[in-house]
Amino acid sequence: MKLFYTPGACSLSPHIVLRELGLAHELEKVDLRSHTTDSGADYYAINPKGYVPALQLENGQILTEGPAIVQYLADLKPEAGLLPAAGTLERARVQEWLGFIGTELHKNFSPLFNPTTSDDSKNAARASIAKRLSYVEQALSGQAFLAGEQFSVADAYLFVILAWCQHMQIDLAPYPAVVAFQQRVAVRPAVQQALKAEGLA
Repeated sequence: MKLFYTPGACSLSPHIVLRELGLAHELEKVDLRSHTTDSGADYYAINPKGYVPALQLENGQILTEGPAIVQYLADLKPEAGLLPAAGTLERARVQEWLGFIGTELHKNFSPLFNPTTSDDSKNAARASIAKRLSYVEQALSGQAFLAGEQFSVADAYLFVILAWCQHMQIDLAPYPAVVAFQQRVAVRPAVQQALKAEGLA
């Protein structure tokens, strides 16, 4: 398998999951300004959506969208426990978190990354993020991870989004359980390996 990624982008989530699972993979960096890969390929020809991540499977097919990719990967090695069994409420809870992170946290960062966004719109986005972080804080109070005591693919996704807060001047100090979660995930060997491979450690 080959993961197309950009350092520190949301593609870091499936990168962490690949390493948590110990699955053999290649990495190919994507320049999102020029939409070319390190090998000189036109990234639009690989993923017409133009953004990362994209996972090239061994049969050549391309799978996109981080939440879909991490669930696919986790199902390749169910014994690792990164995703509960299909058809269970526990599985639905992890999917619930993936949906929340993607639509309520990740998407609210988009205006902050866009240099043409007005200050008013950026302030509104930060207020929305703060409200969502308060919900995450409440959920993490008294448990190690989003779905309980077991690290899951949703935790990898949340960890990546939280890393953006520092770059966007979003103070996490009001959310001590979130900070503790971030520190807990950061020291996982697979996370350290992924950060190092992307030049972020």
